[in-house]
Amino acid sequence: MGETILVAGGAGYIGSHVCKALARNGYLPVCYDDLSTGHASAVKWGPLEKGRLGDAVRLAEVIDRHRPSAVVLLAGFIAVGESVVDPARYYLNNVAETITFLNALKDAGISHLVFSSSAAVYGAPRQTPVGEDHPTWPANPYGWTKLMVERMLADYAPAYGMRSVALRYFNAAGADPDGEIGEDHDPETHLIPLALDAALGRREAITIFGDDYDTPDGSCVRDYIHVSDLADAHVLALGWLRGQTQPTAEAFNLGNGNGYSVKEVIATAGRVTKREIPTRMAGRRSGDPAILVSDAGRAKDVLGWTLRHADLETQIAHAWAWHGKKAAAPTD
Repeated sequence: MGETILVAGGAGYIGSHVCKALARNGYLPVCYDDLSTGHASAVKWGPLEKGRLGDAVRLAEVIDRHRPSAVVLLAGFIAVGESVVDPARYYLNNVAETITFLNALKDAGISHLVFSSSAAVYGAPRQTPVGEDHPTWPANPYGWTKLMVERMLADYAPAYGMRSVALRYFNAAGADPDGEIGEDHDPETHLIPLALDAALGRREAITIFGDDYDTPDGSCVRDYIHVSDLADAHVLALGWLRGQTQPTAEAFNLGNGNGYSVKEVIATAGRVTKREIPTRMAGRRSGDPAILVSDAGRAKDVLGWTLRHADLETQIAHAWAWHGKKAAAPTD
């Protein structure tokens, strides 16, 4: 096994896929996770070290034991709606504890970092598709926490010699094509797994929040990217950082470049599952822009990133296979 990469949040949905991609490319991923939302069962490609981002003593122990050459930081709270209701929780975890984490890296002399950011940093877009030069003005506290960490990384670069890449995710979707890992949040807030739960009869209906947006069918439009394609970008970003001779803090969009409405996603899920997916309408949620679609050309040009699973039906089919397997598994 090759060099060690510390993956904070490696037991989560995206983190576990990143760990698999790292292992496939010859790295040893060490998962650092407090398991508050992640799952120990998803840690399959390297050791699990349990700990919080804000626990400086525990971080120093883990870094000293494994001597990682670089870090992927994915740990953080991700529910937009919850961030509006309880912003203090998000600023404490996603910003304050991240400062402790970054300082632990600085103290250990680790200067290469890939950060899990979000398209939420753009807020309500002025035009689509959204490129990295679009103004950043988040529409919710979750987005602000991501932008604040990006700002910290920009300041840490000249001050401490840090080299970082912030990957601005659009909507992660799908599951591992091999069926080893998938999306398993509790509570679940993402559209595709909610639709699949409704198809499985696990929920009475799926709620569509707003049908009066300025979009073709009135529901929000989003850009969905397969989680395995997302994971590949982290490996490429680490390689790109290796080639940088000066401190830097760069940002890259990760998205499909195509937008699908909430109603289109639910209809596609119905076709994939061959089941009826009941829906009900509700009012708009605070902080939800009408349309958010990426221009990910820079990641393709600079990092050499390519999409292997761009088709929405493929993404949902992989998720459906995972959810069906999970539903059939015996419970403790």
